[in-house]
Amino acid sequence: MHKQKITGVLLVLLASLVAGPNARLGAQEKRAANDAKAEKLPGSEYSGMYAFLKEGEFVQVTVEEAGRVTGFVSRYGDLDSDKGAFLDQFFKTGKLDGRALIFTTEVVHGMSFEFKGTIERGEGKKPGDEAYYVLKGTLTETTTDANKKTSSRSREVAFKAFPEDASPVPPTRD
Repeated sequence: MHKQKITGVLLVLLASLVAGPNARLGAQEKRAANDAKAEKLPGSEYSGMYAFLKEGEFVQVTVEEAGRVTGFVSRYGDLDSDKGAFLDQFFKTGKLDGRALIFTTEVVHGMSFEFKGTIERGEGKKPGDEAYYVLKGTLTETTTDANKKTSSRSREVAFKAFPEDASPVPPTRD
């Protein structure tokens, strides 16, 4: 009986050793296929970080299936209560149609942003270079004060893509 248990355990170990590398290869192949699929999404080449209004601020754009765009603006607070603090404003809506990009952020501390424009080729020489792509268009900043008075101001902007090696890990939504 003791020999049968040892033989059984050895057979299980041997089977796992043989199947293990193949099972891992299967998982790696699936990951590679998913990565390749993600790379082939129309507009996914535009996904990345772009400069925002002030030094140190940025907008993260992620192009998903069917032209859906997710992301966030990471900016410094302007109010007395949040001056100098980093605020993340996630996209409430976002859409890419060809090169036309539109997004609207959630309201954070009484402020939201809407961008309407295009993604254009910039002066960067190769993909991953700074300014390889540029978001050009109109940015509308909407502010609601403590008295519930809303005001908006629009301006023309050009946000340059950050170099690929400068992209931090995006924050997660809590």
